[in-house]
Amino acid sequence: MVALAAIMATESVNAQDVAPQVYFQLDQMPKLINIMPAPPAFESPEFANDIVRYGWGKQQRQDPDRVALAIADAEWDDHAKLFLQWKDAFGLAINEAETPEIWKLMETSLATTDPMRKETKAYYHRQRPFERFDDTMPSHEEDELRGEGSYPSGHSLRGWTISLLLAQIAPQRAEQIFVRGWDYCNSRVILGAHWQSDVDASRTAASIGFCALQGSPEFIEQMKKAQAEYAAKTGQTDGVQSATIVEHPATRAYQLNGTTASDSYHGIVIEGQQKVVKK
Repeated sequence: MVALAAIMATESVNAQDVAPQVYFQLDQMPKLINIMPAPPAFESPEFANDIVRYGWGKQQRQDPDRVALAIADAEWDDHAKLFLQWKDAFGLAINEAETPEIWKLMETSLATTDPMRKETKAYYHRQRPFERFDDTMPSHEEDELRGEGSYPSGHSLRGWTISLLLAQIAPQRAEQIFVRGWDYCNSRVILGAHWQSDVDASRTAASIGFCALQGSPEFIEQMKKAQAEYAAKTGQTDGVQSATIVEHPATRAYQLNGTTASDSYHGIVIEGQQKVVKK
């Protein structure tokens, strides 16, 4: 029995130590420390915008609904809750049981891109707004975040990556998705967790990581599965229709709206599948 218990304990530890599936190892991803500039120094003129935006964030706290949204946006560990923040914008709830292909894409992508922030955060070890002003946070993350560098914002990097991925799955909903993603990043300023320059840098960092993902054949294959699953669940496609050229026997010239151009028409027309100026 003792031996069996030891084996089970060992298996449990090993299961916890299993690294999450990724599309690239961290050392295969672009190094943000080599790409991104240093954050604005606290004594620099550039830091003035961070101060202004910190004041803006404090003003937003007067709106209980916006504060509640910012607190919900602070979720880190429970990905089902995290993805739920994009449900309305994406037009579909994402969870492991009902959207397994989308879930797998999101989980593997975030496991690949999330760690990109760590080296840069540790190097600059930038003091967070709530620390600098000895402030409290509506989300009560002070103990968890105190002493951890704020540049770039990990939440914002993740949130913008989520938006980029969802917009690739459902490009017809890109506008709603990016509005939600932009507001999600703003939540970190409202809570006092990050300076505006932390958030701005994270959107760039997310775009770098997102572009790197496109180089993985496994990512591309899983993206196709996610797109197909989204279409099946929602009945929506990407909304892009291929242009077609309709041949008319009477003439080869057409107005840009597709109607036949008369002999007296002046302007740009399509003739022989090319744009032609008729004077």
